[in-house]
Amino acid sequence: MSHPKLRRGFTLVELLVVIAIIGVLVGLLLPAVQAAREAARRMSCSNNVKQLGLAIHNYHSAFSQVPTHGTGTQPGTPDQYYRPSALGNRYRLSTLVPIMPFIEQQALWETISNPNTQRTDGALQDPPWPSMGPTPDDIQYIPWTTEVAALRCPSDPGFGLPALGRTNYAACVGDSSWRVYLGPWNNQRTAKTTAAANHANAAHRGFYKPIDMTRFRDCVDGLSNTIAMGEIATDLGDNDNRTITTESAVNQSAPGAGLTGIRNNPSACKPLIDSERPRYWDPQYFMVSRKLFGRGYRWADHGPLFSGCMTILAPNSEVCGPYNTLGTTLIATMSSRHQGGCHVLMGDGAVKFITDSIEAGNSTAASIWLNNVPGSESPYGLWGALGTRASKETLEGDF
Repeated sequence: MSHPKLRRGFTLVELLVVIAIIGVLVGLLLPAVQAAREAARRMSCSNNVKQLGLAIHNYHSAFSQVPTHGTGTQPGTPDQYYRPSALGNRYRLSTLVPIMPFIEQQALWETISNPNTQRTDGALQDPPWPSMGPTPDDIQYIPWTTEVAALRCPSDPGFGLPALGRTNYAACVGDSSWRVYLGPWNNQRTAKTTAAANHANAAHRGFYKPIDMTRFRDCVDGLSNTIAMGEIATDLGDNDNRTITTESAVNQSAPGAGLTGIRNNPSACKPLIDSERPRYWDPQYFMVSRKLFGRGYRWADHGPLFSGCMTILAPNSEVCGPYNTLGTTLIATMSSRHQGGCHVLMGDGAVKFITDSIEAGNSTAASIWLNNVPGSESPYGLWGALGTRASKETLEGDF
């Protein structure tokens, strides 16, 4: 009698071996896939920065000046710059607003530059929003809440409230933290504000002078040696010391971390960093009241916390500023979600990736302002020299 041949399948051991091999291969492949995705995101981010550079140059060709960082309109009754208003924006608009038509955002620009009655909540604004909109903290003004793809780095996952429209790209105001909110104008015409304006004129050493006009010809160090814009990481609500300030001004653990303190020592906030997690603030210094004021939270706001940056501390260092100020004195360097550095835009339109290890001089040296000699060499090394437009530093080699 003949017996039918039995078909032999895989044994359990053989299946487990195959599964184990597949798992090892997937484990080896995933990091390569993730690295490739990050490389693509980084390239996309670099392209965004390049487009902003082209927009700045096209704007300069059209208007013979750099788009002002700190521009807009003043309400009928002038008041302090930080007070909200639905009748004007108190010259608080960032350089990103006037370049909207130059980055293919003509429709958004038309909404901003003309009066309208639309609100985020669906109601009608009465009286209508003025041309150039209200102050950039008004959540009911639709353009200020709009996410502009050209202003976002694909590697940054930040999205939604409590931010309005976010930006990952910020205007470089130089190597000084003093009076970075104030330009040569003032509303009160008092001795105090006049003195502050004099301080600002001495301290504004960057490609952008807040609330003042600059031209390419002002960069006597050369456009290729002057940083125009830099990348910033937006806040995710995780107490990251690159994206939010602390309760430093009222805490005795960091003496000198007030207005003049951080002007005289940009590293004044370092004692507030968590010793076990150096990327984060110590939890005891986190302020719930600061959750609305994260880095990059308002693309239309010229405040340095939202859309400004400086070349004082090296890239991806902490943001240091008193709890009660959003735009007067603040140490706000560049940062990113990329590994090891961030993108910067040079004045000539070139895009460079600057590493965290760039030579940054003395991080405890005082900022340049009126009590120093205006035009002095930057105390922050190569990094500081790249942030100044007319200090006559000599840059040797590539960076």
